[in-house]
Amino acid sequence: MAAATPATHAPAQPLVRLEGISKHFGAVAANADIHLDIHPGKVLALLGENGAGKSTLMAILSGRYRPDAGRILVHGRPADFASSRQAIAAGIGMVYQHFMLASRLTVAENVLLGQEGAFLLSPRKMQAQVAALAEEYGLALDPAARVADLSMGERQRVEILKLLHRKSRVLIFDEPTAVLTPGETAQLFAAFRNLTSRDRAVVFITHKLEEVLEVADEVAILRRGRVVETLPRSRVSTGRDLACRMVGREVLLTVDKAPLAPGEEVLRVENLSGEGLDDVSLDLRQGEILAVVGVAGNGQKPLVEVLAGLAPPREGEVLLLGHPWSEFYTRPSWRGSLCYIPEDRLGLATMPGMDVVDNVLLTTRRGFSRGPLLDLGRAKTVVRDLVEEFNVHPRDPNALAWQLSGGNLQKLVLAREFYRDPRIILAEQPTQGLDVAATEEVWERLLLARRTAGVLLVTGDLNEALQLADRVAVMFRGRIMDTFPAADREKVAGIGPLMAGVRPGESGA
Repeated sequence: MAAATPATHAPAQPLVRLEGISKHFGAVAANADIHLDIHPGKVLALLGENGAGKSTLMAILSGRYRPDAGRILVHGRPADFASSRQAIAAGIGMVYQHFMLASRLTVAENVLLGQEGAFLLSPRKMQAQVAALAEEYGLALDPAARVADLSMGERQRVEILKLLHRKSRVLIFDEPTAVLTPGETAQLFAAFRNLTSRDRAVVFITHKLEEVLEVADEVAILRRGRVVETLPRSRVSTGRDLACRMVGREVLLTVDKAPLAPGEEVLRVENLSGEGLDDVSLDLRQGEILAVVGVAGNGQKPLVEVLAGLAPPREGEVLLLGHPWSEFYTRPSWRGSLCYIPEDRLGLATMPGMDVVDNVLLTTRRGFSRGPLLDLGRAKTVVRDLVEEFNVHPRDPNALAWQLSGGNLQKLVLAREFYRDPRIILAEQPTQGLDVAATEEVWERLLLARRTAGVLLVTGDLNEALQLADRVAVMFRGRIMDTFPAADREKVAGIGPLMAGVRPGESGA
């Protein structure tokens, strides 16, 4: 019998087919009648605005949620997942943005943790088994290394090996490059191609459209809980085209950063050390944005915690608006002072079970109080104006924080903090996990705010840093590796190595 030619054979059966998947949380339809195929040998990018239903859909596929309607087919057979363990047993695994690893154990111990019979193996046999798996898939790792000593990119490879050891055929990644250096991102995408060359399927959620153009084979776009378009990468010409398909209008993906003359100094840090910081010095002036970039876990968090008043400086000096740290934070002013936009917008920045008005009052209450009395009526009027001005949806001041999408919650936090007329703005990962439309709005707000304030922007997104910043400071292991103007092309070209601890002319950290 003659073999079928490539031009006439039927498309390969999908590894996974989602049919009519729907999921409600109260009156909110997170997913509505979703149909989607996941094919072997393909990288599928899952795109959509915040609140479009991407994470919910992948939570259903990975066994964390059960759908209200519809079914999942694996290899053409119906599957009903009551847990992540059942999904993994069916060959579907997920690598979360926040890695689920035991930092004190070795790579091999993490990969084999919880596997039947693993505790009977000697450390040498465990390491040999994991080394063979790593070599097979081109995921370079020392199986004897402690996870605590690994870079973020290496930890991500451990998570991938965990799924491969469990025979996963579909690997799902949620914002996989958020904590990686450019070099580690390139290595991850090489791993994607290696996986798909072996008939694995990769699904990844991202808001970085340049990544989709680089590595995806197929693109699925969600809007308001529905898949509105599924298309091959070859039909997408530019990131702007993708953005338009996502939000239904043109998104520029760039900002007009008019130069401003730097004003008076609002922040100075000299020789700050301790708690993950090593001799950090920097300064910030009104009228500028200073972007602090680096892979997560290299001192950005302890730096922000000191500047925001959450932790005292151990060694060194911090001056805020000309005042020493202890004096500034003895009784900080609610207005005309410093505001903090935390990375954790649903935990630290807001209270999920409180309504929009009460969340605005978290940092502005003194502006609506006379002695023990709170003018709640005036607060509600101001909040209505703020949600209108900052385009926060829903417009209902009585809505609870958890009911807002990530982008709308972030815009609410910005509305609240900018209402305080700050002179120092600490913006920590302000667009992480936001869609392109929400990102564009946040960028515009930060650029506008720098007219009356100095902005310290902590971000792992190099494009964001270069779009917004007047100067860039690169951090590695608690040190400022270099600080330079964002317009210095030669310096900008060396950001990647600096984030890995390598200065120009050096071969390693």
